[in-house]
Amino acid sequence: MATLIALAAAAMPAHAQLGVKTNLLYDATTTPNLGLELGLKGKSTLNLVYGLNPWTFHSKSKGERKAKHWVLMPEYRWYTCQRFSGHFLGFHALGGEFNAGNVDLPFPGFFFRGDDMRTQLRDYRFEGHFLGAGLTYGYQWILSKHFNLEAEIGVGYGHIWLDKYACGDCGSKLYSGHSNYAGITKLGLSIMYLF
Repeated sequence: MATLIALAAAAMPAHAQLGVKTNLLYDATTTPNLGLELGLKGKSTLNLVYGLNPWTFHSKSKGERKAKHWVLMPEYRWYTCQRFSGHFLGFHALGGEFNAGNVDLPFPGFFFRGDDMRTQLRDYRFEGHFLGAGLTYGYQWILSKHFNLEAEIGVGYGHIWLDKYACGDCGSKLYSGHSNYAGITKLGLSIMYLF
C-alpha cells in the first residue's frame, strides 16, 4: 500500500491534492483499512478504500466466530464548494470476498431473492464474494492545515454469490447460491491527513 501511495503522489499534477485516511468506525469492527483521496479537476476527487478483516475469534461459550472479509471501494466524489471541504456527493462501487459465521451482524438494509444473511449468520457459515454500487453523501471538516474529519453514508445494492455451510469449519456445504442486498453500503467517520 505504501508503494501505491508513492506512485499516486508521483503521478499527481502539481495542483492536485492527496489525502490518506482511515475509517474509525471500520477500525472499531477490528477491520484495518486505508483510504486514498486524490484531487481531480475542479470540485472532483477520486476516493479508494481498502479494508481487511483476517481474524477468527474463539470463546468457550460461543465457539469460533468470524466475519473475515476484504473489500475494495472506489468512488467518484463531487464537492459543492471546494475539494476536501464541506458537503460532497459520490458514486461508489464495492467488491470483495467474505467468510463469516456464528456472528450477529447489524445489516442496515434487507436481503431479497436469496438467503437472508442477517438472520442466518448465527446458525450457518457463509463464504463467497460480492459486487455492488451506490450513492454517497458526506461532509468534511477542516481541522488544521493537514488534518480533516469526514463523515459519510452510502446507500446502494449488492449482489452476493455464496456457499452455505451447516456450521463453523466442521460443517458440510449445503449448497451454492446467491442473494441480493439493498440498504446502507457505506458508513464512515474518518480522520484524514492531507499532503
